[in-house]
Amino acid sequence: MSDKPTRETRFIFVTGGVVSSLGKGIAAASIGRLLVERGLSVTIQKFDPYINVDPGTMSPFQHGEVYVTDDGAETDLDLGHYERFIDESLSQSNNVTTGRIYQNIITKERRGDYLGATVQVVPHVTDEIKSYISRLADGHDVVITEVGGTVGDIESLPFLEALRQFRQDVGRGKCAFVHLTLVPYIAAAGELKTKPTQHSVRELMQIGIQPDVLICRTEWPLAEDVRRKIARFCNVDMRNVIESRDLDSIYEVPLRYHEQGLDGAIVELLGLKTDSPDLSAWQSMVDRVKNPSRGTVRIAVVGKYTSLVDSYKSIEEALIHGGIAHDTGVDIDWLSSEAIEGRTDAMDEYDGVLIPGGFGGRGIAGMVGTVRLLRENGVPFFGICLGLQCAVIEFARNVCGLEGADSAEFEPASPHRVISLLDSQLQVTDKGGTMRLGAYPCRLAPDSRVRTIYGSEEVSERHRHRYELNNEYRDRLEEAGLRSSGTSPDGGLVEIVELSGHPFFVATQFHPELKSRPTRPHPLFAAFIGAAMDRRGGRGAEQETGTGVAPPLPQPAGSQ
Repeated sequence: MSDKPTRETRFIFVTGGVVSSLGKGIAAASIGRLLVERGLSVTIQKFDPYINVDPGTMSPFQHGEVYVTDDGAETDLDLGHYERFIDESLSQSNNVTTGRIYQNIITKERRGDYLGATVQVVPHVTDEIKSYISRLADGHDVVITEVGGTVGDIESLPFLEALRQFRQDVGRGKCAFVHLTLVPYIAAAGELKTKPTQHSVRELMQIGIQPDVLICRTEWPLAEDVRRKIARFCNVDMRNVIESRDLDSIYEVPLRYHEQGLDGAIVELLGLKTDSPDLSAWQSMVDRVKNPSRGTVRIAVVGKYTSLVDSYKSIEEALIHGGIAHDTGVDIDWLSSEAIEGRTDAMDEYDGVLIPGGFGGRGIAGMVGTVRLLRENGVPFFGICLGLQCAVIEFARNVCGLEGADSAEFEPASPHRVISLLDSQLQVTDKGGTMRLGAYPCRLAPDSRVRTIYGSEEVSERHRHRYELNNEYRDRLEEAGLRSSGTSPDGGLVEIVELSGHPFFVATQFHPELKSRPTRPHPLFAAFIGAAMDRRGGRGAEQETGTGVAPPLPQPAGSQ
């Protein structure tokens, strides 16, 4: 693939100022959605200024979830927002860190690629950054690039310098800069303050970047005089000062941007000719989220990292998508598996319980105990990755009678390591080297619940884990009733287990939440919410079998 951008491709750069956590990822994703609705081919990438090569070894408490793409890249959680909004599968090239940039440059220097030259930030680092933008150009009308961090951070300076150069390289008419900033309300003064936005734009201009569009996060409406003041002092057209207030659903953001003409301004800036978007299907989906006609189900997520919900961002969104499939709301309680160890009630207050992924032995007792309560009391259970492993451990101990059954990860000396590494993994020492990452095929057993849910014989799902169900115990588990209903095509790896005779007891080794979309809810999440509705007592005609099969949603433009 050429490192030179195609002549037709346009580029949008999204930066942030004043403070972090303003929602640049949602802003970039929302712009992408609007351009997709206009019939354009769009991709989005994230530049992260940290020196880690990727977030794979970072604590979820520091970074939130690690989002995994089909090609096995461990990436920033914003890529999940990108995929969910533009409905396109992304790759390693869509998430670039300072660590990866420097790793590439040092590798080239050691190889002698620079022919003895002194390696410097300009041009070598900036050229490497620009090459990552250009690589995404082929096949796309628009490439959107979000720069992590805040303008003024020393870590992000090489990225901003690269963007400044890039606009000079490809031409000003082919690039647009969108700057997300904060307009705080000062209660004592009783007014909105524009000075932080002015200073943030001034920081950008000192680097050589003049933003074309300002998206202003605010708790109060931006009056015309406030917009005029921002436009005047920031050298931006007044119509390109966009108000961005907190909303009930992130999926509402593209609609509010469109109302203010953001997508029209961007296509005009970039010289693109498109039809006006038809957002009726997207609006219908948002209406289901905000005003579900079939009540609300209450779901508990029992996990290790629940004190930071971003650790399970894709889980949260996929549960919401499952509700969209049935036009029902989803109320999520985040429970620490450590805090509920020893709980003996049946969790009767919940319509369903999900146990998500994680690593390490902390909190495992609470998860295993929760699985037992759900299994014995008929509460819908959905296990993902570590959730499957806990389900297998619980079943082996309490149904198969395998005393001390455990995972080799948590208890290497266990007499029954029902969860273990494969032989091929035992000699690998690098962190991540033993991981099964990315998309793998899964064959579904005939007459299984999951075969009915998916409606197909084979599916592809994304993985991020080390330990597998130990095949030495598979027959014993199946004889006792825990069926291996999904396996690798050669039958060597168990991907799904399910329990017959239970309202809903399904656990997967893969992460189905990574492929769920608001316009195409994942079948397993739709099925789980359908079973929760059965338990709640709000079952409709389409949930008669408890499979969660629901009428298809209207599909927005660009959905795949």
